[in-house]
Amino acid sequence: MERTDGPSGAGDTGKGPARPGRRAVLGLAAAALVPWPGSTTAARAHAAAGPAAGAAVRRARTGCGLDVKAENALPGSPDWRITRAGPARAVEGFAERVSVCSGESFGLRVSTTAASYTVSAYRMGWYGGARARLVWRSPALPGLRQPPARLDPATRMVRADWRRTAEVDTSGWPEGSYLLRLDAADGAGQRFVPVTVRSSSADGRTVVVNSVATWQAYNRWGGTDLYTGPTKKNGSRSLQVTFDRPYKNRQGAGQFMVYEAPAIALAERLGLPLAYATGVDVARDPEFLTGAACVVSLGHDEYWSPEQRRHVTRARDAGTNLAVLGANCCYRRVRFEDSPLGPDRVVVCYKDDYARDPGHLRGSPPTNGFRSEPAPDPESALLGVLYAGYPVDAPYVVTHPEHWILAGTGARAGDSFPHLVGVEFDRVNTAFPTPRPIEVLAHSPVVCKGRRSYADTAYLSLPGGAAVFATGTMRWVEALDASGPAGGKANHGLDARAGRFTRTVTANVLTAFARGPAGRTAPARDNLTTHYGDTAAAPGA
Repeated sequence: MERTDGPSGAGDTGKGPARPGRRAVLGLAAAALVPWPGSTTAARAHAAAGPAAGAAVRRARTGCGLDVKAENALPGSPDWRITRAGPARAVEGFAERVSVCSGESFGLRVSTTAASYTVSAYRMGWYGGARARLVWRSPALPGLRQPPARLDPATRMVRADWRRTAEVDTSGWPEGSYLLRLDAADGAGQRFVPVTVRSSSADGRTVVVNSVATWQAYNRWGGTDLYTGPTKKNGSRSLQVTFDRPYKNRQGAGQFMVYEAPAIALAERLGLPLAYATGVDVARDPEFLTGAACVVSLGHDEYWSPEQRRHVTRARDAGTNLAVLGANCCYRRVRFEDSPLGPDRVVVCYKDDYARDPGHLRGSPPTNGFRSEPAPDPESALLGVLYAGYPVDAPYVVTHPEHWILAGTGARAGDSFPHLVGVEFDRVNTAFPTPRPIEVLAHSPVVCKGRRSYADTAYLSLPGGAAVFATGTMRWVEALDASGPAGGKANHGLDARAGRFTRTVTANVLTAFARGPAGRTAPARDNLTTHYGDTAAAPGA
């Protein structure tokens, strides 16, 4: 039976799922079908409207949070990217706060070999394709070469025991994800420092959650992260990591550039009512997600605390939609602890060594995998899918093209998109707790370390009215920026066709989910037997 129903702005009529006309369904994807424009041209086009747009944004900020459309009507800053990285220690730094509310100040700790440096704060968004807007720039600040990394021998945690070199006042900064660019004098080097200006409320908004705990888990600044240490072996890895150090990877931006920025650009381009937070914020405030329309988990969101999971689950069960735009989400269970610089700045994850964790010995949950003993709570109970393996590189295969989420893509059953499944993948597996009904929209064969399996894109609906969409692949957000030829070197070989497909699907999901509980107007129609027969479980999956 052809599937034409989708979420409707009219809400639940009580007479079954609403069925909007074809124009309404295709309208969800209209913005995403336009190719990303060149940033320079876009910036020129927006410059003329700058003052008027600025006044609109100022008016919007006195009311109910950020006006995303007005903010993105301001002229962008296409020169925000790093063009002169310089040597490893030329300039680098970190913020004393992972997130702040607009108007709060935070300390910055910078080390540089130059005599001076400047700080430029860029808010990340769409801005006509420029992707960022300069919000503030410091005067020249005195340079200081700070000491090398310090290692805690008990936990192998590395920190930067540095002096504060600047204090940043965020008065007038709109909420959002920011990159502070450090520019050493005389062109000696550049680095980013990420910080989130968090929203005070998520009511009625789509919440973009920066996955800062995962960024930190993979941060090898100082020689160790939660995977490896100086010997490159698991036994030398850190048992906990701290935000009190710069990010080594991606020019200081952690995993933001690949796994988050493209999705933020699209969400802001769509003009959706957005709120911003980090996973630490969601864990800390049990009321923050109250009334949220949707929570967005971005491309790599692996490390969650039990508190974050509990608060997201409660919001989902109350009708907040959940969009998972990656794979390996909510896989590792962590605990946040204080550092000398403030609360929740240490990410604890002992993994297989959880029995040695002093916090666990005092009664805290184990810091290992969510599905692992002694307190198994598989992530599939929240997401419908669960992490199934690494590494893979496989085509993404469409199996349910008539679903409203794929409207406007032009995809047909069996169409495939090379390299879109990778480097980690998720699947449906009913050997673990799995909410029903659940629909598989793409069912992609993979081979992972010699084992055959499938990556699944899934859509499910919950009794409270919420819907969950999970892409099943970690390359989804990266693919949003794909614009090159098939088999090209950029974006793991993802091409423009994959870019158009993922942008259209993501726009469909985010636009529908922003309207409220999508599971009420478009409940999932369970189709697991189509793909898996009588059971979706697979040995070793």
